[in-house]
Amino acid sequence: MTLTRAAARQRARMSNDRKWATGFALGVVGVFLGYQFVVPHLPYQVATFVDNWLPLTSLNEASVYVILALGLNIVVGYAGLLDLGFVAFWAIGGYVVGWLMSGFFDSARINILGHPPIGLPNGVHISFWLVLVLAGGFCALWGVIIGWPTLRLKSDYLALVTLGFGEIIPQVFVNGEDINGFNLSNGSKGITPVDGIDLFGKVLGPFDLALKFLIYASMAAFVVLLSLRLREGRLGRAWLAIREDELAASMMGVPLRKTKLAAYAVGAFSGGLGGAAFATQVNGVFAERFNFSISIILLAMVVLGGMGNVWGVIVGALALAWINSTGLVQIGRTFNDAFGTQINFPSYNFLLFGIILILMMLFRREGLIPESRTKLLLREPERGQMMALGADAELAEAEAAIDTDHGAAPPPDDPAPPGESSPPARGTEPGEAGGQR
Repeated sequence: MTLTRAAARQRARMSNDRKWATGFALGVVGVFLGYQFVVPHLPYQVATFVDNWLPLTSLNEASVYVILALGLNIVVGYAGLLDLGFVAFWAIGGYVVGWLMSGFFDSARINILGHPPIGLPNGVHISFWLVLVLAGGFCALWGVIIGWPTLRLKSDYLALVTLGFGEIIPQVFVNGEDINGFNLSNGSKGITPVDGIDLFGKVLGPFDLALKFLIYASMAAFVVLLSLRLREGRLGRAWLAIREDELAASMMGVPLRKTKLAAYAVGAFSGGLGGAAFATQVNGVFAERFNFSISIILLAMVVLGGMGNVWGVIVGALALAWINSTGLVQIGRTFNDAFGTQINFPSYNFLLFGIILILMMLFRREGLIPESRTKLLLREPERGQMMALGADAELAEAEAAIDTDHGAAPPPDDPAPPGESSPPARGTEPGEAGGQR
């Protein structure tokens, strides 16, 4: 019976995943076709409204955030490891593109299916699709390197150490213009431009935003497929076991360090993909973009959508990415025009994110679209509450028993009411007094 219920739950989850996947695919195709063929032919005012409130640049950036949030969800939502330095993998993936798809190393002249800008043949120019694999693999390696000495820690200590790595690595790139005479990152000037993406023989330029959206959404779909397949496999079940009870998982034979390192490696791989996509979107790599606030935004996306639920994380990432890039700007502009004020709404973005997180923690800790296990875990009472409830229940039963006894007969020491004779003692027959036989 238990196996039958488990199989039924698995079939229901797979059916739900197919519905979400179908909706995701239809949404991507609809957005691409709409911006490629419909929006350019709309009346000017309608097209302007669409471009202001939902520009393709924001959609492309939101797609990149989806890739990054899904990678963080593997670490935080699946394995239960709090990571506050995920921006480090975003930075590493972006700089891999800067090193391998630009004229940064101008003393070299390497071209492997690359498309350098006209007049800039020097440097390293490798195809974007090969660089994607290299960026993901390089970030996965760094995920293992960072995770090996830190994953022996737990809870707040792990969060503090990952926070340290998230601050160290971007600072290396900020100050990497002169490392013993070697220019690693070009410092605050950044690496720009980078080569275009080659798609079926066409090199995408800065204005091919719809085709870039299709590429980034396809990358997000790949990470979604990877996340779903891993969740249903043996490794995913080991991650969930560690998340729910690390001690019990270790007693059942789950290798803790290897399993945690696998979570870090897979999450870092997704971070590398997102960093590479973002570098091609903004046509460069700039060190000042990789600050600590990015890690907090990504974590807020995971928490808002629902930790452990792939589709919830996508919804949270799209919502917060749109608010951060376009929503606050347009809402502020509309508000100021209507009331004649000059409030800088985008400057209050972290205030808004903080309020959202506080409200979520107070009223819906499991997220907007929670995972079933996380929902049950967060809604069940804690051990102290269960003990308190048990004690209250025992006290209520004792009081009910006392009330029942009082209602059945007065205590022996209580005198009989006036005008009534005392009840016969137990064990005597009617007509016998004082218990004499």
